[in-house]
Amino acid sequence: MKSLKKQRRIQVIALAVVALIGSTALIGYAMRDGINFFRAPSQVMAEPPAASEVFRIGGLVEDGTLVRGESETVSFNVTDGGATVPVTYRGVLPDLFEEGQGMVGTGRYINGVFEATEILAKHDETYMPKEVVDALKEQGVYVEPDS
Repeated sequence: MKSLKKQRRIQVIALAVVALIGSTALIGYAMRDGINFFRAPSQVMAEPPAASEVFRIGGLVEDGTLVRGESETVSFNVTDGGATVPVTYRGVLPDLFEEGQGMVGTGRYINGVFEATEILAKHDETYMPKEVVDALKEQGVYVEPDS
């Protein structure tokens, strides 16, 4: 017969394991919408994501495609050298956003157009997000900036 002390210890350990599993499940459930995967334009065109999926896209803003519409609506194309994805954004663009520069946008790919909810641009003359650099290197179009 097990002693009362051993039985109580087993109960406490079992309860701690159940609590740990429960808290891990709750954290995972809470974070499911907060995780945004990065995709390059080539990946988006090769395997278009579902319209309900929120993800990040990055590349260079294609020259000659930046069009400012009515109010705060902006459209442009983002490319990684292998593919081009049209982007629309409603809001104020960062001050450093311009054609030929790196950008990362968060949003959804709906009916062949990436509808961005957030646009991030370079920080200074030489900055480009790591994901964008990796995607451009993969396509063979990345050029190291002059130091």
